[in-house]
Amino acid sequence: MVNFHLEFDKFPLQLNKKHVSVSHDTLSIETFRCYISNIEIHYEDQSTFIQKNTYHLLDADKPDSFVIPITKKSDKLISKITFNIGIDSITNTSGAMAGDLDPINGMYWAWQSGYINMKIEGKSSSCKTRNNEFQFHIGGYLKPNYALRKKVINGNINGNDNINIGIDVAVFLAEIDLEKMNSIMIPGRAAMDLADISAKMFYLK
Repeated sequence: MVNFHLEFDKFPLQLNKKHVSVSHDTLSIETFRCYISNIEIHYEDQSTFIQKNTYHLLDADKPDSFVIPITKKSDKLISKITFNIGIDSITNTSGAMAGDLDPINGMYWAWQSGYINMKIEGKSSSCKTRNNEFQFHIGGYLKPNYALRKKVINGNINGNDNINIGIDVAVFLAEIDLEKMNSIMIPGRAAMDLADISAKMFYLK
């Protein structure tokens, strides 16, 4: 199993609970969704297990979605795990599909813009917006605004053990001035910058 753990400052994140960021913003997270795709497990003997053409939607409203079954079991030592944060351009141009890729999940803009790779929404006293809301929808599949990010996590893990990966939203918000930036809803340079920041949230627990 690959178990993802949604956190705020290393503690389990609870939706709609107030948190304080490193910049002293009082905030709450109301929505977190993120696509994880093409998981690869690399072993010390240079062999690799690849979960090809697989797309998993992590949704904070559905805790079970953070557990991804991996059928491969091995006594070999894992040297690293890699995965994509988001949906690749080929899948985007194939049009909306079923399962975790179904538009009913609220992660599909339109065929021109494709899928939203990550969605983080909430409220902060620093946001001078309606109801103090912030909305970050990170996506885009056309260069130069290709928002998919590949994450490489190094670590020595027994192949028979579960792989536990933290997703710390506090790391993401630490690099954003919510008073100045609080709504990104389309592909573009700002979404690309947020995609770079979002990759920093993931770490081996």
